Amino acid sequence: MFKSFPALVAELSANHNGSFKRALRLIKLAKDNHADAVKLQTYDENSMTLKSLEKKFKIQSGLWKGYSLWKLYQKAKTPYEWHKDLFDYAKQLNIKCFSSAFDLKSIDFLEKLNCPIYKIASFESTDLNLIKEAASTKKPLIISTGLCNIKEIDSAYNIATKFGSGKVALLYCVSSYPANINDFNLENISILKNRYQCDIGFSDHSNDNLVSKLAIAKGATIFEKHIAEKKQKGGLDIKFSLRGEEIKKYKDDLLGVAKIIGKKNFFRSKNESKNLIFRRSVFAIKDIKKGERFTKENVMTFRPFIGLCASKYLKIIGRKSIKNIKKNSPLNKRYFNEI
Repeated sequence: MFKSFPALVAELSANHNGSFKRALRLIKLAKDNHADAVKLQTYDENSMTLKSLEKKFKIQSGLWKGYSLWKLYQKAKTPYEWHKDLFDYAKQLNIKCFSSAFDLKSIDFLEKLNCPIYKIASFESTDLNLIKEAASTKKPLIISTGLCNIKEIDSAYNIATKFGSGKVALLYCVSSYPANINDFNLENISILKNRYQCDIGFSDHSNDNLVSKLAIAKGATIFEKHIAEKKQKGGLDIKFSLRGEEIKKYKDDLLGVAKIIGKKNFFRSKNESKNLIFRRSVFAIKDIKKGERFTKENVMTFRPFIGLCASKYLKIIGRKSIKNIKKNSPLNKRYFNEI
């Protein structure tokens, strides 16, 4: 799905603030700050909700309190007529561009643009018909799992793999905006990795890079994060977005952790090996004659490691030396027939 590990997907979402030029700048910002892909959201307000001012259609709390759903999505949408130019611009910059599809109309539209990957947002993860249609394109599919219980994730994953190409990724997500540290249980990543035969990622709505660094240590491979311009003040998603060079810092933090944990075999660095000298080796603490046995009275372990490793001490006790050895000399293999 992505060649790099970890893969950072820069989410434009609503932070273009209705400006096509800003949307272009955000794509360039993602590329310049080492994101591996940019992601759009494809919908219009009429496909997301009904145009109603009734209380049940109004957001009662949180970041978007007071908005009707219809008004929120009207303001937040990335217009359909922008998409081709945004995809073309990303291609020109050589950064992968794909989108979240929120309905069947958006899938049909994105197919005409040859969208390379489809994303299913957390709030659409129980829309199994939508997942089926997205998977049926045979394109790789990413599903966010915010709010989902295991049974719901099972259903989404099973539909995706049944109708899709098999390239499915699940993102652990906390659907709070912004998400507090206490909202997370990163053990969920381990649970998802053990349960499903696919890549597991992390959709990050926090404001602390610590969470993503711990997530990669838990096994997350794909990271999705909202972005904004460095000095941008307004934006529906601005309060949980990376700004400007923070994008690169986020990616660098991920790469730093990946470098530390990325070895599958037991590993010691060459730099660490320089300090082997501080290990102990076996030394003669008395003159030892040829044929004399090694005992606790004539050999002892000391630093530095310039002779026989201290791990051999117990093995040589009681054996005979085949040469004369002077006091304070390190023992080595030439004093034994075999060791």
